[in-house]
Amino acid sequence: MATIYEKLQEMRIELPVPAAPVAAFVPTVRTGNLLFVSGHIAKRNGKSWAGQLGAGISTDEGRQAARSAAIDLLATLHHELGELTRVRRIVKLVCFVSSAPQFTEQHLVANGASEFLQEVFGPGGLHARSAVGVAQLPLGSCVEIEIVAEIR
Repeated sequence: MATIYEKLQEMRIELPVPAAPVAAFVPTVRTGNLLFVSGHIAKRNGKSWAGQLGAGISTDEGRQAARSAAIDLLATLHHELGELTRVRRIVKLVCFVSSAPQFTEQHLVANGASEFLQEVFGPGGLHARSAVGVAQLPLGSCVEIEIVAEIR
C-alpha cells in the first residue's frame, strides 16, 4: 500500500511552501485532536485564480481550482504537523465558490477538493462537507476552502 507521499509523487504533486497569512489570522489552530486549517484560496501559476463560476469560469475549471486549494491545504498540514501520516482523517471541508447568480453547481466544484483528499488519504479522506456560493472572495479568487482534520 502506497504512503501518502508516494501517492503524491505518483500524482506528480510537489507540495508548495505555505504562504504566510496576509491578514490578522493564523494558518491553523489546534484544539485537542482537531486541527482547524484557515481558508486557502485557489491559485494558478502562484497567483489568485480569479474569476466567478458561471461568469467566465466553467464548472470543470472550478473543480481544478478546488483541487489546487486542496493541494495548498495539504502543504499547510505538512508544514504544521511535520508529517502527513499524523492526519487520522479529514473531518470537514467547507468550500466557498464565487458564483454568478444563476450558478448552482457549487457541489460539483467542491468535488475537485473532496475527490483529491479521498485519493490521497483513502478512507481517512472521507469527510462532511458544505459547498456555498458567495458573491466575492479575497483577491477575487474563484474558490476558497477550509478544512478540519483529526490528528494523531
